[in-house]
Amino acid sequence: MIGAAGFRRDTGGWQTRWDPERARRAVRDGDWSNRTIADFAADRVAATPDRVLLFDGDHALTCRDLHDRACRLAGYFDAIGLAPGQVVSFQLPNWWECSVINLAAAMTGVVVNPIVPINRDAEVTFMLGESRSRLMFVPATFRGFDYAAMMARIAPDLPAAPEVIIVRGAAEGCPTFDAILAGEPLTTARQVDPDAVKLLMYTSGTTGRPKGVLHSHNSIGADSIKMAAAMALGASDVTFSPSPVTHVSGFLWALNGPWIIDVPAVTVDIWEPERALDLVKAHRCTFMLGATPFLQDFLAVARVRNEAVPSLRYFLCGGASVPPELILDAARQFPNCIPFRTFGATEVPTMTAGPASRDGLRLAAETDGRLLHCEVKIVDAGPDGEGEILARELSMALGYARPEDNEDAYDDEGFFRTGDLGRLVEGDHIVCTGRKKDLIIRAGENISAREIEDVLFASPLIAEVAVVSMPSRRTGEAICAFIVPADDASIDLGDVIDLVSAAGLARQKTPEHLMLVRDLPKTASGKVRKDQLRLIAAGEVLEKEQAS
Repeated sequence: MIGAAGFRRDTGGWQTRWDPERARRAVRDGDWSNRTIADFAADRVAATPDRVLLFDGDHALTCRDLHDRACRLAGYFDAIGLAPGQVVSFQLPNWWECSVINLAAAMTGVVVNPIVPINRDAEVTFMLGESRSRLMFVPATFRGFDYAAMMARIAPDLPAAPEVIIVRGAAEGCPTFDAILAGEPLTTARQVDPDAVKLLMYTSGTTGRPKGVLHSHNSIGADSIKMAAAMALGASDVTFSPSPVTHVSGFLWALNGPWIIDVPAVTVDIWEPERALDLVKAHRCTFMLGATPFLQDFLAVARVRNEAVPSLRYFLCGGASVPPELILDAARQFPNCIPFRTFGATEVPTMTAGPASRDGLRLAAETDGRLLHCEVKIVDAGPDGEGEILARELSMALGYARPEDNEDAYDDEGFFRTGDLGRLVEGDHIVCTGRKKDLIIRAGENISAREIEDVLFASPLIAEVAVVSMPSRRTGEAICAFIVPADDASIDLGDVIDLVSAAGLARQKTPEHLMLVRDLPKTASGKVRKDQLRLIAAGEVLEKEQAS
């Protein structure tokens, strides 16, 4: 489907991986629309100007609302001389202003660079410096953190500090978003190349420095097209998307998707499970997405309130390890819903889809989905078929912002090296067994942390679990389980050993150390920060050695 790529400069000057045959086929087959969201937005406004397309909590915005505001922001971009290919960044919660920024950038050929709000001085300095961002949109404050003060602190460390625009608030010396929207709209429409870079999104950087992923209008738009078709989503559907819009899943479903597939989105800026359930019911949401913690919390509230949420047809759960039992529990609670695991990355956003009916719930729980417009090969596989997952698809990124980051990221056929381990089952379904760097090598044996986690999570004693390696003089690496106990539950290492034994796992897969914690460190997308847990586990070993 997609061959190996060469490189080319796009119209904005970005160097991208490019395969002309891939592009030709993608357009021919309708996988690439060859349009920007600005093109889709113009059509939506002409046809249904008063249709609500975005709910920011309790605040409803129509096609006309969003489009008119984007035109004014685009006018500002034009007035200050922003050229196609230049970057604007935003570090904002899930607010409607993000949709306006994204649309205004599409109107002018400007590249958007969403930055997750939990990032602080070091990460933000790196991203703004590497991207040479011209504008930075931030709240004055959010959840007790002063973003304006951070921008003032880091400005001297940047080669060219961006202009800071304050959203929902004010800060000395900075223009406000509201004031800019009072200006003149864009008067001369720009012709924007759908193959030009549209999105610069940095990976979470849990191992090493973040890498800037490049997507074109066509590549990122292809994900919305294929997923809407797979779930038969249409104008009568409504998405509930609590995932951060500064992460690829939230960006896809709250900022890009509504324009491309005409499916309104409901978002929230702070995750509150009770409120989330109220919003899903109030708007009769038919599709919901979120990482494992979102589904866990949503399910817990629904159980307490005895809510079946009949409008919900699909729940897409990904971005972090998803225990099979969680999917089955959700299916029992929501009888009209197909909850399913999915698999992807910023570089290859959504590689898999769930089953078409509840008859496929077993595969929805036990696998990470059916490959959807995606080719996969498993390399360096062992006797059980498990190896590293390589993928290529029509919604894959156009490479990284730093050319050198592409060197080891793709093989000779253009497959992206995901860094995940897994195997193919049932012909076209994939099972991810963990990250290569999560592999525990104990006494020469390769052990999957994911397999142990799934067993432990099934216990009612355990709310959350993460398994990592810890140094061991005897076996090289040992197994350490970090566990968040369920409410009022008591659990010790003996209980953990019994659970692993009862599941029939080999003895060498039994954790040797248990750490009980109140919560697990996570990225904004819900991925557990196993790099931090490994450091904690290693510190525990060092402390014991020093004490002995």
